Amino acid sequence: MPVLNWIGKDKVVNHDKELPFKVLKPVKKLSVGKESENLLIEGDNLEALKALMPFYFNKVDFIYIDPPYNTGEEKWVYNDNVNSPQIKAWLHKVVGREGEDLCRHDKWLCMMYPRLKLLRELLSDEGIIFISIDDNELQHLINIMDEIFNGNHIATFIHKNNSSKNQANLVSISTEYLVLYKKNKEALKGKKWRTFKKGAKDIVAMYNKLKNEELSLDEIEIQIKEMYSRPKYSHLSRWNKVDEKGVYVDADLSREGGSKNYTIISPNTKKKCVIPTRGWGKTYEELLRLQKEDLIWYGDENTPPRMKSYIDSESEAVPDSLLYFDNSVDTRMIKKMFGSLVFENPKPLEMIKTIVRFASDKNSLILDSFAGSGTTGHAVLELNKEDDGSRKFILVELEKKVAKEITLERLRKVIKGFEGANYPNGTGQDFQYLELNGQLYGGDGFINPNARYEDLAGYIYFTETRNYLDLPAIKNPYIGSLGSNHYFLFFEGKDKNILNEKTIKKTEKYKGTRIIYADKCLVDEEYLGKNNIIFKQIPYELKKY
Repeated sequence: MPVLNWIGKDKVVNHDKELPFKVLKPVKKLSVGKESENLLIEGDNLEALKALMPFYFNKVDFIYIDPPYNTGEEKWVYNDNVNSPQIKAWLHKVVGREGEDLCRHDKWLCMMYPRLKLLRELLSDEGIIFISIDDNELQHLINIMDEIFNGNHIATFIHKNNSSKNQANLVSISTEYLVLYKKNKEALKGKKWRTFKKGAKDIVAMYNKLKNEELSLDEIEIQIKEMYSRPKYSHLSRWNKVDEKGVYVDADLSREGGSKNYTIISPNTKKKCVIPTRGWGKTYEELLRLQKEDLIWYGDENTPPRMKSYIDSESEAVPDSLLYFDNSVDTRMIKKMFGSLVFENPKPLEMIKTIVRFASDKNSLILDSFAGSGTTGHAVLELNKEDDGSRKFILVELEKKVAKEITLERLRKVIKGFEGANYPNGTGQDFQYLELNGQLYGGDGFINPNARYEDLAGYIYFTETRNYLDLPAIKNPYIGSLGSNHYFLFFEGKDKNILNEKTIKKTEKYKGTRIIYADKCLVDEEYLGKNNIIFKQIPYELKKY
């Protein structure tokens, strides 16, 4: 397989391993709910992905990212601490209107490569990743994805939008791409993805509407069964009479003399129904079968019969690689949500919902490390509302202003509801807002000698419980509790933390199981067991990934 080389690659190829571990710090006042597994992280996504590694290594089911397209017109900040003279000049700079020169592509590749490596490490063995991109970096992206993901390319979807760029000099580009890779070759063997057929979109809309009215699933099913998709009839055949069962009989009429309609009485409803001279491209036997299976809908005297399309297994199909979603719908939604267009070119909500629906499960963990306006989080919240799913999301947004004023506020509005939303009363659910805080472990995997007590305590608590702590609330040596388990950390510098009968007395008022972290334990196993104490050594060295 060909390997792509560029200026600076040698300095970033292993940069994901050298990057120090930082701590994720919850911001209680910006969160919705308590101890949620949905996360919105503010900070450089390279550092955030590394911070997630001890907790989510090999656990993420589905990744979608929408990285900078590198068009030369957009602005993106590349933050890193690589000391290479080749890359130093690129640090903390904004890419402006440069020509199609190698320097701009090199910057983009250096930014993307270590991030993609970390994303692959976070993916579960059966995990997949979708990446939005356009022509500017499509080929470069495929080259480095082939290298990092061992050639496990599934497909490249074409997303046709509704834009028309008449000001283009030569060609109006109205397509983008969704590049899809899997982590392992055997990961998706035997797995079938299903999505709604074209034409069943009205049924999905009806389901969403009825779900929002809080009807029971049985009531929803009854109403959906009465709904049909857009008409499916052909103009290639002539079926202009009906027999006693109400299906068309071929009369082979000529079209001379112009179009002509016939009115008949529907055998089902006993109402008048218009029969056009042009009908369906179906055989007589096929129409009899459709009639028997109640798949023909009879209209009124102004509407010809049409085919029904129910929401069942027959209304699903494998996904098509050509997608169409109207971007302007989401632009209007952002305007309604915020009162103005606070974020340009948001990704289509329905597109993200579609790919999440067909390529993940109801309890999947979904990651988006280029969160932007938060479309991925919005999609997960709505899907959970629609099918009672328990999907979780992790979003990362670099720009503080965007994270706090747009991504955060969008999630809040979706959860609580806003006028013009798919769910005006809100979807419910919650999320935690996190910031990157301090350096807990160095790139060598050993604890930073200047690490704060609160940071190590928060790391231990999450490792034990998979919940984040409100760090300011920690009361040394008590970290926190979950159920009947209480967690403690004795930490006053390396090799200075002894667990003995004297230090144990500081934990006596807590009833239940006491999990105590220290350097050494000077009491015997019998004493620990009798007092329901579990001793664990402080993790000075972190597992390397």
